[in-house]
Order: sequence, then C-alpha cells, then structure tokens
Amino acid sequence: MLSYAQQKRQFSSVASVLQNITPNMRTDPWLLIQKNYGKDNIIKQSGVLKDYASQNSGFNIGIAEEGNFYYIVYSFGGKTEYITDLEGLKKFVGKIDDIQDAAVFAATEGYIIDEDFKDVAGNYYEDISNYYLDLGKLISKECPYQKKHYTLTISKVTGTINFVKDNGSYIELYNKKCTNNPRLLKIEKKEEPKDEPKKPAKSTKRR
Repeated sequence: MLSYAQQKRQFSSVASVLQNITPNMRTDPWLLIQKNYGKDNIIKQSGVLKDYASQNSGFNIGIAEEGNFYYIVYSFGGKTEYITDLEGLKKFVGKIDDIQDAAVFAATEGYIIDEDFKDVAGNYYEDISNYYLDLGKLISKECPYQKKHYTLTISKVTGTINFVKDNGSYIELYNKKCTNNPRLLKIEKKEEPKDEPKKPAKSTKRR
C-alpha cells in the first residue's frame, strides 16, 4: 500500500513544473520553449524536431511578465503544431497523472505559482485520494493591485477541483492615486486642528 506524508513541498520553479508535465496527447517529438525578451531557450526536448517558427505569444502558469512566456512545438502526423495558450496546454497534458499536471489544470482556472511567495502560493502535498495545492490568484490590477492565495483540492480520480479554500490576500499595493488608499483615507479623517481660544482684548479706557 502506498503511504503519503502530508508534509508540504514547494514547487521549485514554473519552468521545472512545465518540464515535468506528462502529455497524454500522442505526439512524435516535442519541445518546450521559454521565450525571454525575444530569445528562445529550449528547456525540454523529447525527440528531434528541427524545423519550427519562433512564436510571438505563449502561456505562463506563474506571474505573467511581458516578454517572458512559454510555448510548445510538437509534430503530429508529420505536421508541426504549436501550443501558445493554457487551453491548448490543458489538452496537451490531458489526464492529470501527477502534481505537475494538477498545477497546469489549476492554471487554466486562473490560479498561479507565485515564485516570489512560494510559502503561501507555490506549495503542495497529496494523499491517496487528492492533490492539495496552495496557489495564488491575481484579483485586481487596479487600485489596489491585489493577489490572494487559495488551497485547492483536486481529485485524483475525476481530475476536478472538489474544494477551494480562500486564505485571504497576501499582497495589496496602493498607489497615490488610489481613491481607496487606506493611508489617504486616514489622513482625510484626521480632525482639523481647533482654533486657539481668543485672548481678551486689552482695555484702552483711561481711568
């Protein structure tokens, strides 16, 4: 019988998760490529695939940064295909076979591995029935910029999210222009200084 220690482990990085996905789609060779500010880096290669075109867009299961994304190139039936979005990645992975696949599935639902805050938004454990993932989610890019973290329970049998626990926000960033900036509201609520009591005027009447 398999035994599972319910000790949380951190995802080492977004790249390592993607490198260890288990595709259920029948493919010939395939490549996982990270594009970082115009430069293609092959970070996973299965078989030999020589001819492909560099892509200008892609996916991320972590914090989406401009100019930094991933895409997959694979050959199927002699034709070169590209995966540049999370839905395509989800189909490529197919059935959830391990914790990496579970993280990809969670990403298609808007959850992310936050590499800068892995203690609250980038760790996991599992038991015989479920995967449990602590992940982040970008709630607002407006005022304030906010990220919350959640614990997801993903069934190993059905591959669905059975339960989501909201653990609250772990980042709230306000700028000076935010009308709901608590610092500004606090300043506005300060009482105005009271006027000093007027001193009685000196009498100019002569005795």
